[in-house]
Amino acid sequence: MTKFVRRLQRIGSSILVSLPKEWVDANKLDKSSQVELETGQDSISISANKETRPTKELVISYPLPKEENIVADITGAYLLGYDIIEITSDSIIPGEDREKIRNSMRRLVGMEIIEEDASHINMQFLLDSTTLNPQKILKRMSSIAIGMYDDATNGLIADDKSNLQTLSKRDEEVNRQYFLLVRLIRSTLVDKRLANAFNLENIDVLDYRVAANLLENTGDSIVELSDFIYNSS
Repeated sequence: MTKFVRRLQRIGSSILVSLPKEWVDANKLDKSSQVELETGQDSISISANKETRPTKELVISYPLPKEENIVADITGAYLLGYDIIEITSDSIIPGEDREKIRNSMRRLVGMEIIEEDASHINMQFLLDSTTLNPQKILKRMSSIAIGMYDDATNGLIADDKSNLQTLSKRDEEVNRQYFLLVRLIRSTLVDKRLANAFNLENIDVLDYRVAANLLENTGDSIVELSDFIYNSS
């Protein structure tokens, strides 16, 4: 982030401040353009008044270098807020990797394969992020984790192992919600409109990330505990 210092100027009864030419040019603004102002207690944020956020697209060339993993690359792009992920190849993409890609879609809420042929796979995030609610997502993660904990402790104390084998599936749902929440809160750091829609400040984003990470780790730990309980005599 580049910082600029500007001196306030008074013209008549108005107080004016000039905008950096580099920022104006980069956002293709002119004297008739509108900008949005967001004020804080001792700060003000100016953003280009664009009706829609530009679509973030990523093209992944297949095959990948040996040290890279197609599922990890797709997941990383999802977490970074890419709306369209396109995999292209000069040859046929093997069925084994296609299956890995399809399986990865099940872990990423809102991401779907919308176009596919022998050498090309196109995925798109189909949800409107502004209609989602980070607080509700976090509460859902918490609710699932608490239910998992109750079943695990019941299996240990009451020797009721009937629900232990379902915990791994529920942990997968915790992971799905975790990935979605990380995507959303990352996006708020670069998209002020989204941050305003969620009513989140930067400090809130940090709190959400820490809480989500704790719940995701909790789910993993409960699954490990349930496996131990189930396999014990």
